[in-house]
This record gives sequence, structure tokens and C-alpha cells, in this order.
Amino acid sequence: MKRGNHDDSFSIHPLVHSWARLRLRSEPQKEIEKAMEAFEIISSGVVSSDKRRTEDWIFEQQVMPHIDAVTKHATQYLAVGNTKVHGGANSLGDVYWRRGWYGKAMEWYGRALAGREKALGVDHPDTLTTVHNMASVYDSQGQYEKALEWYGRVLAGEEKALGVDHPNTLTTVHNMASVYDSHGQYEKALEWYGRALAGEEKALGVDHPDTLTTVHNMASVYKSQGQYDKALEWYGRALAGREKSIGTNHPRTQTTIRRLVGLYERSGRIEQARSLRTRLQAATSPSN
Repeated sequence: MKRGNHDDSFSIHPLVHSWARLRLRSEPQKEIEKAMEAFEIISSGVVSSDKRRTEDWIFEQQVMPHIDAVTKHATQYLAVGNTKVHGGANSLGDVYWRRGWYGKAMEWYGRALAGREKALGVDHPDTLTTVHNMASVYDSQGQYEKALEWYGRVLAGEEKALGVDHPNTLTTVHNMASVYDSHGQYEKALEWYGRALAGEEKALGVDHPDTLTTVHNMASVYKSQGQYDKALEWYGRALAGREKSIGTNHPRTQTTIRRLVGLYERSGRIEQARSLRTRLQAATSPSN
């Protein structure tokens, strides 16, 4: 065993790894226990939260060889697992999804789903989280019909278990709208964004960042349809809310300003475009 010169890491020679595995094979129960311990350690070490920091991405990159090695040897024992194993499988699905390894992601999400359905039930929030993740993978792959099918399954469960105005339910509604938007089905997208917006305004408030994201996305649909006056109206609404709730310097606010500038220029409203561009330059100047 060798300790790293600049951190607290350890490295073990591959021959030692092979020797240890051979020794464990003579004790099957102990081999299962050690494999499960290694799986739990590696799966609990990755961050699945949306609020990931730069250091989380760096750590994940560093441990990927270990993740691959552990999962390769632990997979055969996961059938004897418990809810910790199911959560770990879901976390590893997240890791592979983030890295664009969709086949591996679906493999691990599938394991998590099978375990959670059996242990928790089909409408349990943890089960629905895994179903939602699988829908998102289909969406990332451009398999829109499959994405809608799986998001629909999530939505039915969330409405039953959490209610129609629960934030998780509204996120699923929004994601379905996004699939329709990506697929060029703009009327369906507006229908579902409108449904999400109604729920978000009620549950979160008109100036909540999630509500304003939906407003911004509806403006983008109107733009894609060539309804520029409607797009200007909805981008304006998004801008007013974002300046109030997150400030002019926030990247989301600046994205909305850029969209408005482009639309004003396209429609020949040069003065409005120039005024907004000046505000954007002031917000992004080094002094700010």
C-alpha cells in the first residue's frame, strides 16, 4: 500500500487486489460482505444533489476508476441488498447519467427501480425519483415518446402520493412541457407549461425562480412559433420577476435580457434594444 504525496489517498498494487479477491473466494459469505461494504462506501461518496460544487465534480472524476472497479465486482451480489443498496444504485445511475453514459445509467436505475418497487411500492417518492431519472435519460437521448411515457408514469404516481401542486409534481409537469418543446410540438408545450405555471404560482408564488423559469420558457415557445409580440410580453414578465427576485447580475436575468435584445432588434425596435444592451453591459462590467 502506498500513500499519496499530496493528499490522503492510498493506492494498492493490482496484484495485491487480485490476491485479496482470491483469498475472499474461499470465504463466500465474507466476500459478499466486503463487496457490499465497498459498494456502499463508493455509492455514498458521490453527491446526487442538484447543488453540486466544483469540488464534487473533481472528486467524481477522480473516483470513477474505483466506481467502475467496485461495481464490476459487486453487481453479482446486489440481489441480496436492502434499501441502502437501492439508493446506492440510484446514485450510481446519477453518476453515469451526468457523464453521458446512458446505457450504464439505465442499467443502474433499472436495478434501483426493481428494488424500490419491491421494497417500497410503486408510488413511493423514492421509487418515483428513479422513474423520473429514467425518463430524463430517455429525454437526453432524444427518445421523446419514451420520455413522455415515463414522465407520465411519474406524474400519475406523484399526483396520487404527493398532490397536484407539490413541487415534485410540478417539476414533472414542467419536464413534460420541455419534451414537447424539444420535439417541436409547441401547442402541447404551451399547454403543459401553462399547467405548470398555474401550479407554481399557487404553490411557490409569482416571483419564485422556478415560476419565472416557466414564464421564460413559455416566451421561448412563442418565439419559436414566430409570435414575437407574445414572446416580448412573456420575456418582459420574466425579466421583471427575475430582477426583483434574483437581481440583474444573475446569469438567468442576463439570459432573459439577451433574448429581449435579440427580439427588439429583429422587430426593428432599435431604441429598446439599445437601452437593454446598455443595462446588460452595466450589469456585466468588471466593477460589478
